[in-house]
Amino acid sequence: NRFSQTTMSFVKYKDIVEDGDTVILSCVGKLSTVVVKKGETFQNRHGFFRCDDIIGKVYGSKVYASDRKNLTKFMHILHVTPHFWTETLPHRTQIIYQNDIAMIIYMLGIKPGSIVVETGTGSGSLSHAFARSVFPNGQLHTFDFHEGRVEKAKGEFALHGLADVVTSKQADATRDGFGVDGQADAVFFDLPAPQLALDFAHKALKTTGGRLCSFSPCIEQVQRTCVWLHDHKYTDIKTIEVLERKLHLKRSKVPSFQFHAAKPFNYNPEEPNAKAPKLCSTTSEKESLDFLSNEHYVEQKGHTGYLTFATKPHHLVLAQSTANADKEATKSQ
Repeated sequence: NRFSQTTMSFVKYKDIVEDGDTVILSCVGKLSTVVVKKGETFQNRHGFFRCDDIIGKVYGSKVYASDRKNLTKFMHILHVTPHFWTETLPHRTQIIYQNDIAMIIYMLGIKPGSIVVETGTGSGSLSHAFARSVFPNGQLHTFDFHEGRVEKAKGEFALHGLADVVTSKQADATRDGFGVDGQADAVFFDLPAPQLALDFAHKALKTTGGRLCSFSPCIEQVQRTCVWLHDHKYTDIKTIEVLERKLHLKRSKVPSFQFHAAKPFNYNPEEPNAKAPKLCSTTSEKESLDFLSNEHYVEQKGHTGYLTFATKPHHLVLAQSTANADKEATKSQ
């Protein structure tokens, strides 16, 4: 194992909280992150807590506020994961959230052993998810042009037990490239001008092929990216927007209707000018139909960004495609 049982890690779990661990505290769906250290304390809206009360406990246990006056003031201790980290991390930049992260990892085909290049480390939200996906024998190469963000990200990766699977460097992806030519199974970038980094991404992907993804908030960025991908013979070009629509269960009641003939019922069809009795209905509050239905919430999460995916073909296929295009151009002349 590349990580011992006692090392705090986002990719290898343990049962007991130890001094220096990063833990997630949960109360009624609200999450917060705490680095527990002996002798230290922290306070939130749920009360005043001592780290000594957390160290030594089993993950999943409750920790009560230190005053112990109100036993309803407690939080659950949860093992940190990339998903929880995305929900609680300190924001240095805008981040990519779980819905888009899940689609990115699925569409890029990232798995244990994959070599992944990420440009735009930012706050490290997606980086942690990539690291867990490529563990134990894969590698994430992540780049950011901002030196301060790179140093903070390096510190977090080391603290979270990811230093062996993550390489973090400062670089401008649109100018410096990645320095991993022909090694990557997948390349992801979140850049203002993604088309300027596509040549470097093409070089970074393996000659046997690979997958590429660009996250872009604006459709104009998508258009420029797709034009480049088409011109360079990439296949499976697809742009996706991930939108979340939540449903909630609703219990409803409808009065029970009983249809009957109007009284008096003296209808004789043999009589001249006889009129058929009209039907009328009555409702009863005691007799009602109770049923369940689903409805969408009125407020829904909106647009986050467009995800453009494409496949770099095998170098032999690409060479043949280029040769055929040259022949066609010669014939047309």
